[in-house]
Amino acid sequence: MGVLEFDKLPINTLVGADWDTFKKVTANQTIDKGYRNKFYLTKGVCRLLSLLEPLEDRRYRKYADNSIEMDPLFVLGHWRSGTTFVHNVLACDKHFGYTTTYQTVFPHLMLWGQPFFKKSMAYLMPDKRPTDNMELRVDFPQEEEFALSNMMPYSYYNFWFFPQRMLEYCDRYLTFEKITEEERKVFKDTFLKLVKVSLWNTHGTQFLSKNPPHTGRVKTLLEMFPNAKFIYLKRNPYTVYESTRSFFTNTIKPLKLQNLPDEVLVHNFVEVYKRLFYKFEEEKHLIPEGNLIELKFEDFESDAFSMTEEIYNKLNLPGFREARGSIEKYLDKKKGYKKNSYKYEDKTIKTVEENWGMALKEWGYSL
Repeated sequence: MGVLEFDKLPINTLVGADWDTFKKVTANQTIDKGYRNKFYLTKGVCRLLSLLEPLEDRRYRKYADNSIEMDPLFVLGHWRSGTTFVHNVLACDKHFGYTTTYQTVFPHLMLWGQPFFKKSMAYLMPDKRPTDNMELRVDFPQEEEFALSNMMPYSYYNFWFFPQRMLEYCDRYLTFEKITEEERKVFKDTFLKLVKVSLWNTHGTQFLSKNPPHTGRVKTLLEMFPNAKFIYLKRNPYTVYESTRSFFTNTIKPLKLQNLPDEVLVHNFVEVYKRLFYKFEEEKHLIPEGNLIELKFEDFESDAFSMTEEIYNKLNLPGFREARGSIEKYLDKKKGYKKNSYKYEDKTIKTVEENWGMALKEWGYSL
């Protein structure tokens, strides 16, 4: 059980980065006065933990040449579009492997030392996510971008630490519009390693990915996994706006090392939504026929079990019969879950209609 409140953590998630990544991510960055103690504490612990990385690397050599039996299943969509719920439902199927919450913070302490560090993390981490009260546990499925941000310097999630560069990181590491080929190769190599370690750790045969940033990387993902399957989630843009505003402004508090006014952060994520929307629309035709299903989250939420069965059928996924009982059990536990409700302010309506009108029109949403 966690003992610290999320926004009062004395370090941020860069504590689990390898030393080379930490140095490159933080080089020539402005660390604002109020965050220097957090930065230096994170840096010190990171440096100590990095001394253990050679042990991990030696263990990984045993798995580096392992082939991946099945191409992954990617759950895509903008943040707060319901990707976590869909991911958790699918993760009830034990043939899927996934990145755990522990792995996102300590991706270099997976093959060696995991039991000890997992207990330490479980003691310190909060029990619930700060934005929606969803349960947090070290072994729960988690989006892998935080792990990638600790394994290489070329991650969009660098913006959590240095939000002043959010749009720059968007173009370079989210949509890959301005990424170099060298950086893209590092991404491919790093992501492949993460997939292999995740499958080993969770004993899966097919990797299940839930990672909103992958929505802007379809072309690169298909280069790596030509027969990958994709689920693309759509959700009412008015709800996504309110939920994203709450999520970003709260989640960034224990992670950031520099200040950014909330109104600028909101302006930036409004712009990122547009860029991510158009990037997916630009690249989705590359997905082989039969390997993409697009869903409205509201439809999934209203009848999650039937929609899950439909996903399996349309994407020709194995394992539904075996996983049926586990999926039903998980959904029964969630029946009493109270999600956040939002009242759309006039400012919200105006912002969404002026900036995300393309999504409203394309997906058929209205007030």
